[in-house]
Amino acid sequence: MILSSLFFIGKTFYQPVREEVRYLYDQQSNKTYVVAAPGEEQKIKREFSIEAQKGSLSQAAKDAKLEVLVPVDPNFSIVIPKIAANSVVIPNVSVSDKDAYLTALQSGVAQAEGTAFPGEGGHIFMFAHSTDYIWNVGTYNAVFYLLYKLEKGDEINIFYKGQRYVYKVTDKEVVDPTEVEYLTRKTDREFLTLQTCWPPGTTLKRQLIFAERVSE
Repeated sequence: MILSSLFFIGKTFYQPVREEVRYLYDQQSNKTYVVAAPGEEQKIKREFSIEAQKGSLSQAAKDAKLEVLVPVDPNFSIVIPKIAANSVVIPNVSVSDKDAYLTALQSGVAQAEGTAFPGEGGHIFMFAHSTDYIWNVGTYNAVFYLLYKLEKGDEINIFYKGQRYVYKVTDKEVVDPTEVEYLTRKTDREFLTLQTCWPPGTTLKRQLIFAERVSE
């Protein structure tokens, strides 16, 4: 009984703990993540090296370990440098079809069916890290486990059909699972909502991150 309990606890919380440890290590080692379109990785590294040699970077920046995040799929991906998140996005996932969204969330982030796509000027709704039962959380993609660490002004990148769209976080909120009005939120500008479960490793509530598009 004790061994079974320990197994289920480990299965549930392994991924959240692993992501927290990785994030803490990155902070302690002064690791910096930057986002690049496919083919631009070496260019960014060269520019960083040149700036460091010219002395135009601070000492902290010079000492930073640089890692370039290239979208896993330029046709539809989300990349968040602060938390080193980089995942494919599965489009048009039904939020009312449990089998459909659970299948999608095993491999990436889901874009809710009926919401906008990048560049359309509407409300884009994406979600990840969900489950059918709490002990099965570890089965699903861990890309949004650290979403709660995002603060106002942090950058979110979406690559869609080869184009890069940049959004800045404006606010965040924790809500009950029954509060679904955010899914159909109306806006007169391009607006992004990201949703994940909260606290990490549970299904008790939902963490929402709100962001506005700022450039391409």
